[in-house]
Formats: sequence, structure tokens, C-alpha cells
Amino acid sequence: MDEQEPMRGTANRAQAEIDRMYQDMIAPARWVVMRHTHTWRPPTDVYEMGDAIVVRVEVAGMREADFSVELHGRLLVISGMRQDPSPKVVYHQMEIRYGEFRVEVYLHWAVDQDSIAAQYVNGFLQVNLPRAQAHKLNVIEPDILR
Repeated sequence: MDEQEPMRGTANRAQAEIDRMYQDMIAPARWVVMRHTHTWRPPTDVYEMGDAIVVRVEVAGMREADFSVELHGRLLVISGMRQDPSPKVVYHQMEIRYGEFRVEVYLHWAVDQDSIAAQYVNGFLQVNLPRAQAHKLNVIEPDILR
């Protein structure tokens, strides 16, 4: 038996599998249904503007009530659910994501929690997080030194 015979058999099986997969892809009336069963992350910009951090998330087709915006220490968590507006039987192309989404942004400095503002306009959720003001401490001398 030729030493390369087992390798040729493996190569032939691999080529046959590739040919079968190719035929499955181009066969007429065959559709592949893909489901996104996990949480997705929408496009997000994070930038500074003056004395604030701005987090801007692109999620069109939602209502304000569909969002949850939470601050846990220095971790901003934006989550929600975008519902598919109409049922579809067969996708020809699928690029718009639906279902649960989540964005986590770690903030590098403390923010003024009482001044945080969020608004949803034209498909963008924008969260403004003003930087916390430094607290000036008064230094006092203990009575012993007086």
C-alpha cells in the first residue's frame, strides 16, 4: 500500500464535503435561517464634551420605555429590547439586529449622579454624564497644636 494513500482518502473526503456544502449553498429554494439568540451590542460612541462624558448609542425603532439606563459605581449599563416590527418567513438578507441588547461603558472618573440626563431622539439614545466636582476640604488644626 502506498504511504500517501490514507492522505489521499482524507483529502478526497474533505473535497467531497466541500462540494456538498457548496451545492447546499447554491441549491434553489433552500434558505438558511439564522437566529441571534444572544445579546447584541449596538454601535456606541463615548466622548468628552466640556465637563461631561457623552455616551451615544445608535438604536433606531425604539421607544424611551424600551431602554434601561443604570449607573453602578463607574459602570454605565444601557440595555433594552428592540422588537422586530413584523414577522418574516424567509430572510433574503439580515443585517438589522433585534432582541435584547446591552452596552457597558466604564467611566474613568466619578460623575455627578444627580445631573445625569438621557434622551432618545432620531434613533440615538444620548446619555450626558457631568463630571463630579472636586470637593474642597477645610484643613483644621487639632486643639493640641494650638
